Amino acid sequence: MAAYVKFETPETLQKKVIEVVDLAKTGGGKVRIGVNEVTKAVERSKAKLVVMAEDVDPPEIMIHIPIICKEREIPYVYIKTKDELGKAASLRVPTSSVAITEEGKAKKVLEEVVKEVSKLK
Repeated sequence: MAAYVKFETPETLQKKVIEVVDLAKTGGGKVRIGVNEVTKAVERSKAKLVVMAEDVDPPEIMIHIPIICKEREIPYVYIKTKDELGKAASLRVPTSSVAITEEGKAKKVLEEVVKEVSKLK
């Protein structure tokens, strides 16, 4: 497990997270993609949920994200691979991290995910 991964995310929750990212991206919401954009969204307290891939290399580029999420009280969760996260965000390439800044049609599922994430920590 990489140094920035603070807890293990159950498979069922990972599936819901993928659904939330997909719904937010395709259902009128807004999603920020990549380490830099996610960092900015968190620092500006715009992120509603941050999703990070566990297989990022080098892992050092991700270490700060859980820390600033915790400071800003923004929920965060992990997915196994960058490929899954990229596909969920409607990308043709893998991505290391995603921040949902506006829910769109994903509002109800996002609330469920945030409740489950709060139980993991």
